[in-house]
Amino acid sequence: MKINVYTIVSSLHDDEYIKGQRERLFSSLHDLTNYEFELVNDPSKLYEGSDLGIILVESGGSENEFLKNIKYFKPPFIFLTYPHNNSLAASLEILTYLRNNNLRGEILHGSDEYIASRIRDIVNNEIKPTKLGVIGRPSDWLISSGKVDEKALKDKFNIELVNINSKELLDEIAKHNEDLDPSMFKAKFDYEELKKAYHIYLSLRNIVNKYYLKGFTIRCFDLLNTVKSTSCLALALLNDEGIIAGCEGDIPAMISMYTALKVLHQPSFMANPSLLDVKNSELIIAHCTIPLKMTTSYKFDTHFESNIGIGIKGELKEEDILLFRISSDFTKYAILRGTIEENLDRYNLCRTQIKVKIHDDITYFLKKPLGNHHIIVYGNDPKELEDYLDSLGLTEIN
Repeated sequence: MKINVYTIVSSLHDDEYIKGQRERLFSSLHDLTNYEFELVNDPSKLYEGSDLGIILVESGGSENEFLKNIKYFKPPFIFLTYPHNNSLAASLEILTYLRNNNLRGEILHGSDEYIASRIRDIVNNEIKPTKLGVIGRPSDWLISSGKVDEKALKDKFNIELVNINSKELLDEIAKHNEDLDPSMFKAKFDYEELKKAYHIYLSLRNIVNKYYLKGFTIRCFDLLNTVKSTSCLALALLNDEGIIAGCEGDIPAMISMYTALKVLHQPSFMANPSLLDVKNSELIIAHCTIPLKMTTSYKFDTHFESNIGIGIKGELKEEDILLFRISSDFTKYAILRGTIEENLDRYNLCRTQIKVKIHDDITYFLKKPLGNHHIIVYGNDPKELEDYLDSLGLTEIN
């Protein structure tokens, strides 16, 4: 691995002293990472022929040197600092400037061991864009969630969307005729329907592998007519495996699910708010798929709207949750705290149904919602999500 480093420094500091510190740091980081650290004198060459470009802030008073060359740099901005020379102070000023302009960055500061560890993490996990698929196109009824700002998505989340034609999925499904061992599930259902749903799972898994996806959202209702089945079971299984799998082509919901997994390290339930009681601050949420890992038990049923294929009726733990969604322009987010009070079994709702006591302002849903689908995760502390989204330049809706 090759790391290019461009330095910014105030003219007031001694060149030889600074050079000695730089050489010591590069030598230590090389020993800890086995990466090659190469100094570049031209800021336009920072990312050329390297796995990572880093800006070394060598002293205080170097903030304007950064601004002179900012056109050559790109997010996420990575700043390397010393524990002296007011290097950290200057870096804080620069990073605050970038955040005020909704640009991502990070300061590498602390022990050489910590800095080396973060450089390895950034190179291995954060520099290459994450690929998320859109299979088909967003459902026609998603009039606010069907079009997103892809540039903002790339700049803020480092995520690229991969558009995949629905025909490719249908061609993949047609290849599968494997038998299925029903004992792999804790619920019973018609064997032929289970097998069709399992073939959809295998097909989606192959597409994920083909395009190196970390997840996807699918125009799932089209499957009702084309293969007379549903993707509900497939999405549940893939989410259990840590692959984001969302419904209806809802891209902001998929990004919300991805964020929940990235930050909180747990799967999420993408669902429709279905009934709201302002007086008692209660909300009923429902959908026909849920990660099986989130349930205490589950049954198979048909898909609610079509009454064909397989839907999942899951029972959730009656404990605290967070309801979460990111806006389609990736500038705002909403997080509400709640507690699951009851699992329901109503005939006129999607199969997995919960009643939630909302502990924040429930009129958010009536006055300023960010969309239909919201993401539910277990927990009661929104700080990690808030800190992460704030660091990307998003603001919480009030």
